[in-house]
Amino acid sequence: MCGIFGYIGSKDNAATLVLEGLKLLEYRGYDSWGVAVKVQNEIQVDKNVGKIGDAKVDLPLSTVGIGHTRWATHGGVTQENAHPHLDCKKELAIIHNGIIENYLEIKEELLAQDHTFLSDTDTEVVAHLIEEYLKKEEFAVAFRLAFNQLSGLNALVAIYAPSKEIIAAKTGSPLVVGVSDDGLYLASDAAGIIKHTRSLLFIKDGEMVRLTKKLQLFSLSDGKELSPQLETVDWKIEETQMGDYPHFMLKEMYDQANIVRNIATTYEDQLQEVQKGIAQAFGTYIIGAGTAYHAALAGTYLFSKIAKKHVNTAPASEFNYLVDFLTEKSLILALSQSGETIDVIEPLNKAREKGSTIAAIVNSLGSTIYRMADKKVLLGAGPEKAVASTKAYTAKLSTLILLSYMLVDDFLSAQKMLLDVANEIDHQLEKKSLKNLDLIAEALLDAEHIYTVGRGMSFPTALEAALKIKEVTYIHTEGLAGGELKHGPIALITKGTPCVVFAPNDETYNAMISNAMEIKARGGRIIGVAERNENVFDYFIQVKDCADAAMISQIIPMQYLAYRIAVLKKYDPDKPRNLAKSVTVK
Repeated sequence: MCGIFGYIGSKDNAATLVLEGLKLLEYRGYDSWGVAVKVQNEIQVDKNVGKIGDAKVDLPLSTVGIGHTRWATHGGVTQENAHPHLDCKKELAIIHNGIIENYLEIKEELLAQDHTFLSDTDTEVVAHLIEEYLKKEEFAVAFRLAFNQLSGLNALVAIYAPSKEIIAAKTGSPLVVGVSDDGLYLASDAAGIIKHTRSLLFIKDGEMVRLTKKLQLFSLSDGKELSPQLETVDWKIEETQMGDYPHFMLKEMYDQANIVRNIATTYEDQLQEVQKGIAQAFGTYIIGAGTAYHAALAGTYLFSKIAKKHVNTAPASEFNYLVDFLTEKSLILALSQSGETIDVIEPLNKAREKGSTIAAIVNSLGSTIYRMADKKVLLGAGPEKAVASTKAYTAKLSTLILLSYMLVDDFLSAQKMLLDVANEIDHQLEKKSLKNLDLIAEALLDAEHIYTVGRGMSFPTALEAALKIKEVTYIHTEGLAGGELKHGPIALITKGTPCVVFAPNDETYNAMISNAMEIKARGGRIIGVAERNENVFDYFIQVKDCADAAMISQIIPMQYLAYRIAVLKKYDPDKPRNLAKSVTVK
């Protein structure tokens, strides 16, 4: 994995178009990249290790090209292991997202047939496997037969020098086709295409596309031609661009107030079906991965406190092992930014086998999770390009707040609360507030460990704050429940240890101040996030009381704090090391 881009059409600068497309997909994370074009009856490739940056490709003019940004899975970060990969004759180029689970078995067979391998990847076996099938079949058939021999969840794209076409298929990782007057575009994310066209085909699992002068769609299983169903996305091009901001992460923080306002004022009808599903279900379970899991955990507190409803949650990757109790009366509410998170998709498949209802709150139209859902809500946060999620998180929290209040027929209270917190987001990002956070960031710059502590509805906030800091600053940060401090973690507190304490104006306030005193007594430095200052705080981040929406207002300064520390450390907050935006492999 990670980024895929392709073009076929009337323009002859395919290599440049592909490179520009890959740059739009940089946020997905990668360690090497490459571009291949068809030039008459041969394939020419330019592959490199490292970042694309201001790179240019040294390839001839062509009307057909594909490219890839790779996160190493099989084989190290080398030019040989970068995609695209070629067959022995160098007539066929392959790019790939996913993991081919049976590649060693296939590779042994191909080695016995005198194929020569130049990389350590699982991907290269596909080029040689198609090469074998091409001895008897035309390109599209050879591609389909080879793909069907693979085990695992994969997305594959190929070009073949003797023919003018791109063939692609998927069983797991996302692929999107864009239809334009000047040709056909292919990408692993709609964000890479919308500068060219908003008319998109989201390829489903088990489907294959053949791109020539027209778009053709086929079933992978039997080769039967299908009818493509195009969809139109309403993202604005400027949403995919950084504008005057130095980083996407900062831009996306500033997007949050308007996103929350939009959800508060326009989402009542969209949420009705999910609200009814939760009300009628005999057992509701919210799942997500990473930041989405923290939103899911926040949802359990919201539904309990506001709607007096028991809702369970678990990290999506662990929910795989908790599906035995699901029934036809269960409802699974899946949260995801990309809608392609494999750790969410797997348990949803198991839930479907049990006959459970699937609801989804996602940010990507046409994504796998969106299509799987019986009841669905689009977050409307626009493309989120920084790897560390910010605006998608607050959008999820906003929808969960609305849902919990809708269950008790009190939408207007939730709406007022969200409009209030939207104003508080604007206030938190004003220069005066940021100046205080800049000083705190400088004080934390050399910290080896940071702890974030919360209770009740602030506990998920503590977890998310810790995740944001560790994601972009690489400082070990741990989110803790205040009541668990004396059960072990307080042993880690030494003189000067920074601890962020969330103390909203709710039933947890006095207990949280007591926790702060316990930490302070052991030498800890207290960063208080509260509406009013307390003597125990060494640093104070003032956050207005926003009632049950405090989980939104509290996280804003923590997002900025993480961002600012990363910048001071001269790290790229948009592209943290070892992380990818869309996690499509286990």
